[in-house]
Amino acid sequence: MAQTAENTAFAKPALRPASPNFSSGPCKKRPGWSASALETEILGRSHRSKLGKQRLEEVIDRSRAVLNLPDDYLLGVVPASDTGAVEMALWSLLGARGVDMLAWESFGATWVTDVVKQLKLDDVRTLDADYGKLPDLGSVDFDRDVVFTWNGTTAGVRVPNGDWIADDRKGLTICDATSAIFAMELPWDKLDVVTYSWQKVLGGEGGHGVIILSPRAVARLESHTPSWPMPKIFRMTKGGKLIDGIFRGETINTPSMLVVEDAIDALKWAEDIGGLDGLLARTRENRAHLDAWLATSDWAADLAEDPATASNTSMCIKIVDPWALALPADQQAALPKKISQLLEAENVALDINGYRDAPAGLRIWGGATVEPSDIKALLPWLDWAYAVVKAEFSAA
Repeated sequence: MAQTAENTAFAKPALRPASPNFSSGPCKKRPGWSASALETEILGRSHRSKLGKQRLEEVIDRSRAVLNLPDDYLLGVVPASDTGAVEMALWSLLGARGVDMLAWESFGATWVTDVVKQLKLDDVRTLDADYGKLPDLGSVDFDRDVVFTWNGTTAGVRVPNGDWIADDRKGLTICDATSAIFAMELPWDKLDVVTYSWQKVLGGEGGHGVIILSPRAVARLESHTPSWPMPKIFRMTKGGKLIDGIFRGETINTPSMLVVEDAIDALKWAEDIGGLDGLLARTRENRAHLDAWLATSDWAADLAEDPATASNTSMCIKIVDPWALALPADQQAALPKKISQLLEAENVALDINGYRDAPAGLRIWGGATVEPSDIKALLPWLDWAYAVVKAEFSAA
C-alpha cells in the first residue's frame, strides 16, 4: 500500500519482528534454519536403498520420541500431506459402524463432505457449529466412530482437552491434529487415529503426511473390508493383514527425501529445546502475548467465544470496533485485507489475512517455530495498521 497523508500521520512502532513469517501453513521455519543444515547424501538415491530406509526410519523414530508416543502405537509417513493422511483413514476405516462427524470450520466440513457425498455412508450424524464455537461435545455417541479436528485451523477454535472422549468407547476416534500436534497436549489413550503434516508446528515442507494408529485402529483395519474401491495410496493392508512396513520407512509411494531431511532437521531442533515440553512452552508463550494484547484492545477480539477453546497456533482475530461493525458488509470484509496488505508492504507480517472461507479477520500463527519476541513485536503494528486503515476508510 502506498504512503498517503493519512498513514504518515501515525507513528510506526520502533521495533519490528525479526521474521515477518506468520503464515498458518506452510509455517515459519525453525529459528536459525538454513538449507545448508540439511543432510544431502541421500539426494539422487532411491528411498528404498539402505540409506533411504534409514533416513525414513530416523524421521519416524525421532517423531515417536518427541511425541512420547506409546510403544504399541504405529507412526508412518504417507502421501499427500495431512489431507492424504485423513482421507486414508476415512477410506480405510469407516463403514463398520455409524459415524459422528464434528465440524466447526472449513477442514472439518471437508471431511463431512467426503464421508457423506463421496463415501456415501448411510449412518452419519453431523454435529456442527459456527466459526468461533464448538459443537456440543456431550452429545457425541462413542458407540459410533467419531471424526474431528483437534484444532480448527481456519477458526482458531480447539477442543479444550480429551475429557469428553469416552474411555470405554466402542467406535474409533479419528483425529485430524495437524495444527495441534507438537503444540497441544494430546491424550493418546483417547485417540485411535491421529494425522498431521510436518509443514505446521514443525515448520517443515509439504507433500507428505503422517498417520498414527492405535492397536484398536489396527484391529479395525485387519477385520473390516470397505465396500468401495481403494486407491493404492490409501491401502494399509494386504490379504487382511497390516502392511507394517509402512511404519518402518517403506513408504507407499516415492517420497521427497529432501522433505524428509528437512523434517529430521526440525525434529533435532525440537529435541535441542527440550522436546515436547519445549515446543509446548514456546507456543503457550506466543498465546500469552496475544491474550495480554487482546485484553486491552478496543478494536480486536478472539474469534473463539470461549477462552478455554482458543487456539494457541492458528490464532484468529475478529474486529469488534463499533465503528467497523456499522460499515456495509463488503467494507467490513475489506478491513482485514487492507490491514494485512499494509503490514505485508512494511515487511512486518506476511500472510495473516483470515482464511478465505472464514469470517473476515486476521489469522496469526503462534506455533513453536515462531519466536515469542516476534509475536510481541507484531502486536503494536496491528494497532498501527488498524488506525491507518480506519482513517483511510473514514476519509473515503
